[in-house]
Amino acid sequence: MLHWVEYVFFSVVPFLFVLGLVVTIHELGHFLAAKACGVAVDQFSIGFGRPIVSWRDKAGVNWQIAWIPLGGYVRFSGDETAASVPDHEDLMTLRAQVLREEGPAALNRYFHFKPVWQRAIVVVAGPMANFVLSTVLFAILLMTVGETMVPARVDGLVPGGAAAKAGFQVGDVIKAIDGHAIKGFSDMREYVGLRAGVPITFTVQRAGQSQTVVASPAMREMQSPLGKQKIGVIGIEGVQKPGDVTHHRYNPIEAVGGGAVRTWETLKTTVFVIGRLLHGQLPADQLSGPLGIAQTSGAIAHVGAEGAPNAWLAFVGGLTALLGWAALLSVSIGFMNVLPVPVLDGGHLLFYAYEAAARRPLGARVQAAGYRVGLALLLGLMLFATWNDLQRLRVFQILGGLFS
Repeated sequence: MLHWVEYVFFSVVPFLFVLGLVVTIHELGHFLAAKACGVAVDQFSIGFGRPIVSWRDKAGVNWQIAWIPLGGYVRFSGDETAASVPDHEDLMTLRAQVLREEGPAALNRYFHFKPVWQRAIVVVAGPMANFVLSTVLFAILLMTVGETMVPARVDGLVPGGAAAKAGFQVGDVIKAIDGHAIKGFSDMREYVGLRAGVPITFTVQRAGQSQTVVASPAMREMQSPLGKQKIGVIGIEGVQKPGDVTHHRYNPIEAVGGGAVRTWETLKTTVFVIGRLLHGQLPADQLSGPLGIAQTSGAIAHVGAEGAPNAWLAFVGGLTALLGWAALLSVSIGFMNVLPVPVLDGGHLLFYAYEAAARRPLGARVQAAGYRVGLALLLGLMLFATWNDLQRLRVFQILGGLFS
């Protein structure tokens, strides 16, 4: 019994908190933009399926929390689907009904009858809200927790490792990577970890002079608090010495700027990693779905709470760690939603771009086919990621053991 309580507290609750926060802010972006453009909204839902809790506000919007916590939606008046996918015949029927019952002026309240630029604003507001959320979360962490750095100094070399072969020497201090200045060891480890097999140019300080060393990280499967991960390593060892650690807590202006920079850097990293996956330079089993997000959320909460002297500090530590994870996840979800795939926000924007250029909407049949293809791609990716999660969690091995 105690095991299940611990599992719920350190896996289910963190997952629901992180995903709920990111999804709610995304949908609020759509909702607030729609309200600003005068679009009538019928429903705001966090989750899919039957509602657990629901209520109706004074404006007539039905707010609900549904039992499948894997997303959310804003349903505009006249929508036949939660994805705001227009059906040509339905729109013509809706137009005739509105004209008959409410008059021509009422058409301006319906999303699909709005000018294309207003529809585009409403659609793009969701991903933009995710980027704003990540900036705010990063800024909060920089103001409260601050930033701790240890110099990227070479205190040891793994024999036969990439760094030793490239000519690194004990005592070297890494100052920049591929022309970008780094603050410390953690920056170097993060950069290298994503670039297995990619030649990296290191600028090092050696005996008071600047030197250049080129090394290609090797991919290794490493055990971490977050589970097994395949990352790039070059074989540099660092030893923390007295006086090495520096800590900086940002003021509000610095924190906002730092939060924006971290959001941008996370976005670039996301694009880089997806590009490597598409080119086969990273194993496809690194993709994670909802189960992987839940596992990571629980592991991050556990690491943040670990070592706390009491329950309150454990809660604060776990929450702080989850806010950082939520910021990273928010950037990823924001980016994924602007991809030009029908059903996603980016697919809507692609159709609106065509409509603006051609001065007429894309044909109803073409749109319908596009949405079907987009939905199939999305479901296929979700199934593949979930398969990876099940393999990573050894679910099939466990089930096989039960029946052997």
